[in-house]
Amino acid sequence: MERIQKRISSSGYCSRRKAEELIKKGLVEVNGEVVTKLGSTVKPGDIITVEGNILDNSKSYEYYLLNKPKGVVTTTNDEKGRKTVVDLIDTSTRIYPVGRLDYDTTGALILTNDGELANLLMKPDSLVDKTYIAKVKGIVQIPDIQKLRNGVVIDGVKTRKAKVKLKSIDKKKETSILELTIHEGKNHQIKKMFEVLGYKVIKLRRERIGELNLKGLLPGEYRKLSIKEVKILYSLCKNK
Repeated sequence: MERIQKRISSSGYCSRRKAEELIKKGLVEVNGEVVTKLGSTVKPGDIITVEGNILDNSKSYEYYLLNKPKGVVTTTNDEKGRKTVVDLIDTSTRIYPVGRLDYDTTGALILTNDGELANLLMKPDSLVDKTYIAKVKGIVQIPDIQKLRNGVVIDGVKTRKAKVKLKSIDKKKETSILELTIHEGKNHQIKKMFEVLGYKVIKLRRERIGELNLKGLLPGEYRKLSIKEVKILYSLCKNK
């Protein structure tokens, strides 16, 4: 949270003192509501209007959705000199990935410099849906699908209930493709969930985070999130 006059001044619109004058005159709105109290605070994603002009929040925070390709590490730098997800984003701002995807896992990944949102998304109780497509070795049996739905014990802790759908099987190659939606982000969680049931994950892709999907994004491509999308992410973190 940040005082509204500070946010206005940091945007470059005017000085903090001038911002305070505009607030007192009723010329500042937050999400469509007039704000006249100087102690009012705003959060990332709030739409601030000053004298009818919507502030550009991109100078303060940046939000990206990346379709992470295989063979890229989910860190800001790598001791082995491998390409990182940050290297794929064309920005001079110091951003960082929210959570992790394994080196060989692909799909949806958020990068930002908004620490509050990152912390909320990574909290175990945020319950933001994350949907994955997993290709595993073996023909997954119905009883095992029910076990995945009810939760399995990994690292001594039972996972929360998940949505699981068997999409297809290949009897010749002895493989199965499943869609899983989980609400947690434990280390290697999907792979471990299958492992305890005797299946090895061959390929894994994260399709969705909350309401964000990879539509229109090829591997390695990214896009900026809209203010509306950021606000929805905040609401998902705080309202479940």
